[in-house]
Amino acid sequence: MQKKLLPVMSILMIAAFVLAACAAPAAPATEAPVEPAAPAEAATEVPPAAPATGEVYYLNFKPEVAETYAKIADAYKAETGNTLKVVTAAAGTYEQTLKSEIAKSDAPVLFQINGPIGYQAWKDYTADLKDTELYQHLADKNLAVTDNGGVYGIPYVVEGYGIIVNKAIFDIYFAMDNAKVKSLEEINNFETLKAVVEDMTANKDALGIEGVFCSTSLKPGEDWRWQTHLMNLPVFYEWRDNNIDIASDATKDFQFQYSDNYKNIFDLYIQNSTTSSKLLGSKSVDDSMAEFALGQCAMVQNGNWAWGQINGVQGNTVKPEDVKFLPIYTGMPGEEKQSINVGTENFFAINSQASPEKQKLAADFIYWLFSSPTGKKFVTNDLKFIAPFDTFAENEKPTDPLAKEVIRYVSNTDLFNVAWAFVKFPNQTFKNDFGAALLKYAQGNMSWDDVKNLVVTEWASEYGK
Repeated sequence: MQKKLLPVMSILMIAAFVLAACAAPAAPATEAPVEPAAPAEAATEVPPAAPATGEVYYLNFKPEVAETYAKIADAYKAETGNTLKVVTAAAGTYEQTLKSEIAKSDAPVLFQINGPIGYQAWKDYTADLKDTELYQHLADKNLAVTDNGGVYGIPYVVEGYGIIVNKAIFDIYFAMDNAKVKSLEEINNFETLKAVVEDMTANKDALGIEGVFCSTSLKPGEDWRWQTHLMNLPVFYEWRDNNIDIASDATKDFQFQYSDNYKNIFDLYIQNSTTSSKLLGSKSVDDSMAEFALGQCAMVQNGNWAWGQINGVQGNTVKPEDVKFLPIYTGMPGEEKQSINVGTENFFAINSQASPEKQKLAADFIYWLFSSPTGKKFVTNDLKFIAPFDTFAENEKPTDPLAKEVIRYVSNTDLFNVAWAFVKFPNQTFKNDFGAALLKYAQGNMSWDDVKNLVVTEWASEYGK
């Protein structure tokens, strides 16, 4: 059944792709290791790109890497003579920004689509990339967004998310006489997680924390961890248990049958937090990551991309070796074998309405970024991407603690991956409305039954358009 549920990610492929990274020795979290433990196999030899001089306009999806892309632009200009113009959309506004920018005479040539749903929305603007150099080096061609033999989206990063843990705080808890468990490994289902969290809340003063979980950011535009990432679990399980293949069969017929499971973990988050549930509408993702970095809480839901935020907080007290992942448990049968959520929603697309010259410049840039020594250093050390291309040698994989955790979970074949079903979610309007309903629920202004009804009704409505 699991193989049927992996249009985004083939677990066997990823395991083979990243296992080599596990052999590399530890290195400072901000850099890739200089030397592997054993001679690394050379990456696939690729000739340097030879782009024509010009400008590439890239509309960036990720605000957290905007500064890195500014550095990449400088390096790209110095090395190739080409200009990289990067515009970054504000959090939660990418689709809106893209609609505005794509209509301009100076439209983005390089942009991002969010998997198959994004392709359907932007298919009139997506060029066929099957003949590009970067696509030739995609380790698993099944990861790409395709249609009738064409390739319209190239994934550029493998990511994972779950509950990020500060093990140093847990070690203090484990040493307590009446601790519910004595190791992270014993926390392998929701029942145990809940018992531990509530006991830690009762002992939060002794643990030196303000709450077990960091703030659940429900400020509009900052709620994607809940209306998208957390929602992925009940969707994944509903489609799995009803034999729905998300590659082709996902429809508007979504009943939110595991809404109580979603409520289980969401309630645990907001009831054992650093912040009162009534005040969560003012909290951002940056707020919650800063709380984690400063040791004010023991856990926070986020992905491996969050290490840069954690490590960059002034006064950060969290040591890299103490940063671990736990799967997001919700009370599903058999979840003891559940892994973290691994996949991608990040696909490069090239504007088919741009001139052939501009399209080639964009294709040359992404090939340079993922094949040249300079570009790959940015990918590994600054963007901290686990890149799905065969142009990366063993000693060119990220070694930050959360990337290493993704590799560890993917390599554990005893666990099943929770595929990224949210690439088939309805549009941003649905997500925004769901996030607003979650805030009302957290503040006590909306019943859970009404939240569930909104999800089911709007899902059907948006898919029926």
